[in-house]
Amino acid sequence: MAKEVIVMNRKRPMSRDEVAVNVVGAVLIGLFALICVIPFYLIIIASFTSESSLIKNGYPLLPSLTNFSIESYQLSLKNPVAILKAYGTTIGVTVVGTFLAVLLATMTGYVLSRKDFPWRNKFAFFYFFTTLFNGGLVPWYLLCVRYLNFKNNFTGLILPLMFSVWNMIIAKSFMSGLPMEITESAKIDGANDLVIFTKLIIPLSKPLIATLSLFSALAYWNDWYNCMLYITDENKFTLQYYLQRILGSAEAMRIVAEKSGIALPSIPIESMKMAMTVIATGPIVLLYPFVQRYFVKGLTIGAVKG
Repeated sequence: MAKEVIVMNRKRPMSRDEVAVNVVGAVLIGLFALICVIPFYLIIIASFTSESSLIKNGYPLLPSLTNFSIESYQLSLKNPVAILKAYGTTIGVTVVGTFLAVLLATMTGYVLSRKDFPWRNKFAFFYFFTTLFNGGLVPWYLLCVRYLNFKNNFTGLILPLMFSVWNMIIAKSFMSGLPMEITESAKIDGANDLVIFTKLIIPLSKPLIATLSLFSALAYWNDWYNCMLYITDENKFTLQYYLQRILGSAEAMRIVAEKSGIALPSIPIESMKMAMTVIATGPIVLLYPFVQRYFVKGLTIGAVKG
């Protein structure tokens, strides 16, 4: 009997076809990863390249000491206090907004995944309906500014993105795959819905929470549109909108100088775009490796169970 167990536990050697499939799969995945990394690599190299070289030779594949320049970073970071304020605003809005968005999506997904909730289909249709039709920009702006007081208020940066129907659908799909016996046994022991959600559902939904956190954090970090609509105080600008204003001002100065014939110092518009991309995306890129495994697991489980 022991010999049979040992034989069964031995790994079967892979056949030639399996080895070939694994090699081809590894090569294809490696090439796809390289294609995804190359654009960001080119952005970093271009941000340290002089403007004249970018215009003449295009984006370099390898860094060059002769064309090396940090002028774009000097201009982009000319006002470090404003940059730090913008970073602080963006980080604060991202942290608070992500927490509230994930909490709201998971709570909604849990309620809609409960088969004993009689109105779940009606609520699900109501949420889905908002993805097809909306009231338009003007009514939305009047509602937010006149009645919700979003003007120069951080709530104008948090509330518009706080509820995502897409995140709710992912949460509902994931939680529908959790065993109903867990909820039923907890109710037999006297636990209410709040205790079940916080003590049982949330610990079992770590892949889901990581996935929704990444989606929500990216949405808040990259958002500049709501800041443009509701924020006029420069001390409350988000990072994306602040950098966009710098770039827009530099572009406007160059156009005016060209049309009026005024001699102005050369402004490295192209390299500034690359430098601002690095400044804006660097911190959020560093977050991805920490949630990658939960992110992939959450997507696959949601897809299978949905």
